[in-house]
Amino acid sequence: VQLVESGGGSVQAGDSLRLSCAASGHSANTYALGWFRQAPGKEREFVATISWTGGRIYYADSVKGRFTISRDMGKNTVSLQMNDLKPGDTAIYYCAAASQPVRIAADYDFWGQGTQVTVSS
Repeated sequence: VQLVESGGGSVQAGDSLRLSCAASGHSANTYALGWFRQAPGKEREFVATISWTGGRIYYADSVKGRFTISRDMGKNTVSLQMNDLKPGDTAIYYCAAASQPVRIAADYDFWGQGTQVTVSS
């Protein structure tokens, strides 16, 4: 499975951004897709994940109510709508694929190259 993220950028606090991830390859549409992020000097952390049917969705507490994950089965894409962005959201955001919508990075089998999100105050 190949994953390609897009949509990162530099914004001001309170602004919105929408990240997208295109999944391709064998059985790509049967995988759960998740978003993780990694800030400089910090470990990669879970952001959100969605099952392959879209029926199960989980968020990190730090983004709940501000971020929304969704997927388009027809296009094999997953999106992360990020509203009310804060400087603490600054990180490289990675798309990942796993057999189940879990929160542990080590359980994801495939990763994208990442896209930078920078939020200034």
